[in-house]
Amino acid sequence: MEKTHADTLLINHVLKRINLSTDEQIHFTSLFTLRKILPRQYLLQQGDICKYEFFVIKGFLRSFFVDDPGTEHTLNFAFEDWWISDSKSFLQLLPSEINIIAHEPTIVMQIEKEALDQLYLDYPVFDRFWRLLNQNFNLSQSERILNAISMNGAERYHALVVKYPKVESRLAQKHIASYLGITPVFLSMIRRSQFNIK
Repeated sequence: MEKTHADTLLINHVLKRINLSTDEQIHFTSLFTLRKILPRQYLLQQGDICKYEFFVIKGFLRSFFVDDPGTEHTLNFAFEDWWISDSKSFLQLLPSEINIIAHEPTIVMQIEKEALDQLYLDYPVFDRFWRLLNQNFNLSQSERILNAISMNGAERYHALVVKYPKVESRLAQKHIASYLGITPVFLSMIRRSQFNIK
């Protein structure tokens, strides 16, 4: 994929949320580099500093935490037209506590923190754009926390597949179970019951 095509996809994503002049569009895309990731390749590893914000052009990524016994806990995932990063590591320049890995051949556009900070100063309209992104992310996280408190495992699974119908075809059952806070065996039971699979 050529960067010009990726630039177009990125700008179309931004223009759904804010208005930009042609000069602003050109400057914005000039700050991004194109990066290709192979399946099972890490975009970020636990212990490294997250140096970029990533916009997914093509593919599927998952973020997860590995605890001391070595168990993976799925935190989030990202499809095409989504952003993914470790905000704490990116903003505070601290070693990351999470991993981000590709589950498919993936293409992202990435921007460095220094470039983003300068962008806010030079073009304040982009500060509004990222504020809108953060608001949407916070609403999504609040909904997930509320679902974890108020719903049982089956209800959380149903809410997930209604909101993200493609997730089951792109994320392994064990990772979906981890994301929902249930065991893979229990998720199999839920799916068998829902689809009446014998």
